[in-house]
Amino acid sequence: MTTETIENFPANHKAGFVSIVGKPNVGKSTLMNQLVGERLSIITAKAQTTRHRIMGILNGTHEGQDFQLVYSDTPGIIKPLYKLHESMMSFVRGSIEDADVVLFVTDIFELHDENDVIERLQKSEVPVLLLINKIDHATQEQVNEKIVYWEERFKAQEIIPISALNNFNVARVFEGIISRLPEHPPYFPKDELTDKPERFFASEIIREKIFLNYKKEVPYSSEVVVTGFKEKDDIIVIQAEILVERATQRAILLGEGGKMIKKTGIMAREELERFFGKKVYLEQFVKVEPDWRQKERMLKRLGYDE
Repeated sequence: MTTETIENFPANHKAGFVSIVGKPNVGKSTLMNQLVGERLSIITAKAQTTRHRIMGILNGTHEGQDFQLVYSDTPGIIKPLYKLHESMMSFVRGSIEDADVVLFVTDIFELHDENDVIERLQKSEVPVLLLINKIDHATQEQVNEKIVYWEERFKAQEIIPISALNNFNVARVFEGIISRLPEHPPYFPKDELTDKPERFFASEIIREKIFLNYKKEVPYSSEVVVTGFKEKDDIIVIQAEILVERATQRAILLGEGGKMIKKTGIMAREELERFFGKKVYLEQFVKVEPDWRQKERMLKRLGYDE
């Protein structure tokens, strides 16, 4: 954005980066999609679905004041086992360092093992809103107990019980963010929704269907690379390579007579058509790339560098 464009915005324009952090599978992606009002982050019941830092940009006016919120959905904080995990955690660190506000998402039934998250946040001077998610599965007594637990354990600016899935108290989270947002010109053009290109979302949608259709190590050993993306007047033609680490995983992905990969492709194509709003022709190829999660050069090629 040019200086001239920035100067067109009023002096009291608010803008800032809001990072959503927490353990795997606590509902960070669901919350991000609710806050942005668009389905940008893929969601499955399996932990560690999110691998990248995904930004969602929300522009609007609140009480007569224009704002731009740049949300970051981040991978769940884990102890790294692979180079891939180390790269994922670097996205989390960068997200906390950049943040103007941090949303620390916890689960009402989390087993109190968030020490590594707390450790990172205690070193930061950024205001933290602690969100207790999935309260639709709990009694009021359980919610009250959890609030007391966190009041005694972590110094948050505010503790908010939420149900991201049901959009409960998400408006209160928004109010908590906007009240702590600094005055600043917008960081991105006002018509942008995300910092990621269309190819990225195509690969994420295909990867989501792999997580939904396969068990055990196959989803975690898979990566999707969109090698072709051609948009025509009436259709988008997408070619995608699915990387796995072993020949046995390739066989599982394909399934007997190619049935499983066909099923995954149909599900992905339907979701791609909803996302892009037009017909999609999808071609998928499964390729064995041994130990890709441990190879720095391969990880860099796949976009795992902050």
